[in-house]
Amino acid sequence: MTSYFLTIDNGGTNTKVAIFDDQGKQIAVSAFPTKNRERQAGFHEANLADLWQALGTASRDALQRANLTGDQISGVTTVGHGKGLYVLDRQHHIFMDGILSADSRAEKYAINFEKRIHDIYAISHQHVMASQAPVLLRWLKDHEPENYRQIGAVLSNKDFIRFLLTGEVCQEVGDASGNHLLNLETADYDPQILAFFGIPEMANNLPQLIQATDQCGVISAEAAEVTGIQAGTPVFGGMFDIDACAIATGVFDNDKFSLIAGTWNMNIFPNDTMASEASGLMNSIFPTGKRLIEASSPTSAGNLAIMIKLLMTAELRDAQDQGKSIYDDLEVFLANTDATFAKLIYFPFLYGSNTDPEATGSFIGLRSNTTKSEMLRAVYEGIAFAHRYHVQALLKVLGHQPSVIRMSGGGTNSPSWVQMFANILNIPIELVSSNELGGLGGAMTSAVGIGLYPDLETAAAHMSRVKARYEPQADQVKIYDQKYTAYLSLLTALKGNWTALKEFQEGVEQ
Repeated sequence: MTSYFLTIDNGGTNTKVAIFDDQGKQIAVSAFPTKNRERQAGFHEANLADLWQALGTASRDALQRANLTGDQISGVTTVGHGKGLYVLDRQHHIFMDGILSADSRAEKYAINFEKRIHDIYAISHQHVMASQAPVLLRWLKDHEPENYRQIGAVLSNKDFIRFLLTGEVCQEVGDASGNHLLNLETADYDPQILAFFGIPEMANNLPQLIQATDQCGVISAEAAEVTGIQAGTPVFGGMFDIDACAIATGVFDNDKFSLIAGTWNMNIFPNDTMASEASGLMNSIFPTGKRLIEASSPTSAGNLAIMIKLLMTAELRDAQDQGKSIYDDLEVFLANTDATFAKLIYFPFLYGSNTDPEATGSFIGLRSNTTKSEMLRAVYEGIAFAHRYHVQALLKVLGHQPSVIRMSGGGTNSPSWVQMFANILNIPIELVSSNELGGLGGAMTSAVGIGLYPDLETAAAHMSRVKARYEPQADQVKIYDQKYTAYLSLLTALKGNWTALKEFQEGVEQ
């Protein structure tokens, strides 16, 4: 008898409910945009009551599309964006919005904490980012003390969604480790970390830690009413999206890299040892027990969505009127242009930078004859360059190139963009058969959780298959190497010189 697994994958840009069978076949998916409320610059929040209702609608829609009933689901796993902050009060009620990983309100806090990170790096093995939970908690303590005092449970995104499904409050180890909450030497909470961030009182609000494949409750009667999934269905720990995508693409060692072109620019590989403090890279706990080496920033496909809205207002309206996607037209455009087309550089820093923390999105090289089409292609290229910046940092730590990069995220919906990535990185890229890899990683977790497969590696061997491979094209590689040299040179020249613009922006916004 076939087993079916349902994954709720709550990303920073889009949220999906996906159903897979026990061989990894994608049966159905229902998706909706993740609502991002920006009440002021740098604040990125989600109304959690609205999110819950939207998840319920999407879950019922996915079941209907799959022609399944709620009692046919064998297991449920939640997957979500990393970092960010989702809290409950002491009675485990929602009282404030969730904070998404693109949030940058605490950037100055992150900069100041990073100056002292050596004090705890030996145990946390993390650098400081503005959207990490302890940084946001400290910001709340200073700026919204009434909210801070109400906090009774600190959760990551997918742990919060699992709470909605089950009523159980648990925190999965991998997500917590990537959110600067754990001692990576002990794989447990550590009061030294909370003291470093000036939030020692949060120690009593950190939930029980669980593993990705551990069961953490069952679908409650209330959640069954909302989602259509049968009450009593087991719900498993799950993982944050970069872990889920790595597992779904069969990345279990350092011979392969996982690259995610989504809201965030994620570039990772599992390893037996951790990256050093000097590398500037992040470490977290991978679901197999290895350590995950991560180079990341909010500099990926989220930029593209914004720039399309800015540059293609009329085209978007026409596409909508014709009942088609603007991305279909853009795919034709990319396929018919190459590395020589755009003569300018784009820095994809609309949500933050991977170099200078005060850098912002920019075009450099605009001329009187520059076209909108050139600008759009430069956006695609700039995002891929930002990934290359991170991949080169990973290569420096690893000491050799991987045999292949397995790519996931929204960027994989464009074959021409994937080829561009292969050319810019000069490494072969492979795609696997599912286009909902966070969902597939969650399904593998459920399959292990119910005992169908003994471990995640075995689940991946049965449930994941490569569908396409993109080889670097030598002529394009040569041109992109020249353009990337210019990209790096400009970044270097501007480093440390963004402050005046930042101060002006903040001054006129007050």
